[in-house]
Amino acid sequence: MKLALYPGTFDPFTFGHLDILERAVTLFDRVEVTVAVNAEKETIFPIEERCELIRQCIRHLTGVEVVAHEGLIADRARETGATVLIRGLRQSRDFDYELPMALANRALQEDLETVFLPASGRHALVSGTLVRDILRWNGDVSAFVPEPVLNALVRRVRS
Repeated sequence: MKLALYPGTFDPFTFGHLDILERAVTLFDRVEVTVAVNAEKETIFPIEERCELIRQCIRHLTGVEVVAHEGLIADRARETGATVLIRGLRQSRDFDYELPMALANRALQEDLETVFLPASGRHALVSGTLVRDILRWNGDVSAFVPEPVLNALVRRVRS
């Protein structure tokens, strides 16, 4: 059984993330969405809420689990026996960021491959940063996030 990890902060989980995940499950037997703590990012949702929102968004998928993780993704891969990391690419600057990360992960765990999946055209410009910026100005983000995430964002903005 080939296990792939799909790591990220997923704050918030977008249609772009969902698109990459839906394509990854066709390539691997199992996929773990590894929701990461990133001390450099101020998040909208705490990690456990992000995990629960993702679970709500992926009910239609089989072979996927969602796990919170703090630490090196190479360590998580070693713990689970995963040999593949899934990373989505929207633009060329994503590759410039992701390639050194892939090389570092490979240095930390020699058999850990990174598979880059390009974003579908309609999701190429969607990012968590974009969603957070639109929200900051009370804009409509319904075109960018699945309904469970949208509902949680609306509740968060209203409180």
